[in-house]
Amino acid sequence: MENKESGKLTIRSAVESDIPLILLFINELAEYEKLLHQVKVTEELLRESLFGAKRFVEVLIAEYNGEPAGQALFFHNFSTFIGRPGIYLEDLYVRPHLRGNGIGKALLQSLINLAKERNCGRAEWAVLDWNKPSINFYKSIGANPMNEWIIFRLTEDKF
Repeated sequence: MENKESGKLTIRSAVESDIPLILLFINELAEYEKLLHQVKVTEELLRESLFGAKRFVEVLIAEYNGEPAGQALFFHNFSTFIGRPGIYLEDLYVRPHLRGNGIGKALLQSLINLAKERNCGRAEWAVLDWNKPSINFYKSIGANPMNEWIIFRLTEDKF
């Protein structure tokens, strides 16, 4: 993906040297979500998933005034109903002191543009029910909550 610049903001695809930054952002987001105790990812695991033989995930990095500002971490899924791939946004994170500068919206717009380029039928993500600022932000851009769906998870210890 090419760099997209808007004034002081740059959105770019992550490169391998960004792995420590990506891990930092993951930990900062987990701390904000009160889930830091669940983070098990390492730089090695990120390297394998982002840049290994089988790439499972991608990351867009935002920089504001040259400072690392946030990221969108995502992967492809598939809709059998529409017969096309989609993008699942796993994490959208903007550092707290840089929020309110349009960085989250720019990251999300870059992701949507990427979905259009890849002929995806939709973009989806989950948000914690207590995270009202994020819920309000997503609603403000026209996203609809899928309240009729319940997310289930089966962890590897139950496989």
